[in-house]
Amino acid sequence: MYTCASFFAGVGGIDKGFENAGIFKTIYANEFDPFPVKTYEKNFDLKVDCRDIREVKASEIPDFQVMLAGFPCQAFSVAGYRKGFDDEKGRGTLFFELVRIFKEKKPEIIFLENVKNLVSHDNGNTFQVILQELQNEGYSVKFQVLNAMEYGNIPQNRERIYIVAFKNKEQYKNFEFPLPIKLETKLSDVIDFNTKIDDRYYYTEGKYKGDIYEQLVEAMKDDNQDIYQWRRKYVRKNKSGVVPTLTANQGEGGHNVCLIKTKNGIRKMTPHECFNVQGFPKDFVLPEEMSDAKLYKQAGNSVCVSVIQRIAENIKEAVEETEKKEKTA
Repeated sequence: MYTCASFFAGVGGIDKGFENAGIFKTIYANEFDPFPVKTYEKNFDLKVDCRDIREVKASEIPDFQVMLAGFPCQAFSVAGYRKGFDDEKGRGTLFFELVRIFKEKKPEIIFLENVKNLVSHDNGNTFQVILQELQNEGYSVKFQVLNAMEYGNIPQNRERIYIVAFKNKEQYKNFEFPLPIKLETKLSDVIDFNTKIDDRYYYTEGKYKGDIYEQLVEAMKDDNQDIYQWRRKYVRKNKSGVVPTLTANQGEGGHNVCLIKTKNGIRKMTPHECFNVQGFPKDFVLPEEMSDAKLYKQAGNSVCVSVIQRIAENIKEAVEETEKKEKTA
């Protein structure tokens, strides 16, 4: 069993993907936001360290073999302001807290996830700094941008950069990112188009200011099980037949709200459906007392579990192949 420490752990999407691969176990998780911590602790048998990572000394973290981190991406994303390391909230510089920890703890493998814009941010300088920090500590690095609908069998258009760094050169050589797979999961597998659910998710005449409802009815004429987005002032049909990239402000009434037409009316996707669309298992527990806005944010901030699992399975293969060679050498 390979022990993992998870940073910026959120609700545990990366941890879930790695644990599904069979040889990885998260023994330490750090997450500053108390709301995703509640969700995490309902689904994992682990108490999360809820301190700001800047306050966590490396000596306080148990020794681990694999570092997992979906470090804050708002500073690098299209949805944010692309400020990167200069982000005034300090989110960009949090990467260097990871550097501080892996310099001292020296894990065998480091797995990082971020928005695809990280690669091109500041003409590629930001990404070069990240690669340089890893290489300076003796890591060999592979990275690739993968889309959930092409690599995770999940009907969501979600591109992310995945970075895998190895101390062991043979493991590095033996590791390859997964190949694309056919998208077989249908929208109806992750979204319930038939069951009548709580009224609060439906758009009805007069419920919202202005003519939002009328615009939705006009735009959503098709009877097909399609996904639409309310984009502040207009409705857009998602022609690719998958859910558009879930965002942290999904469902807050403003931007990027995913809408579906059902036989019971026009409604938002529920928080659980958003987690389904991130590849979380159907039995993933969401705290009942938590507001939908908080849960939508957690889903949008999370990762596609099935893509992570496929990468983790390939890391496992690389590790096992290397061990086999070392035994026969």
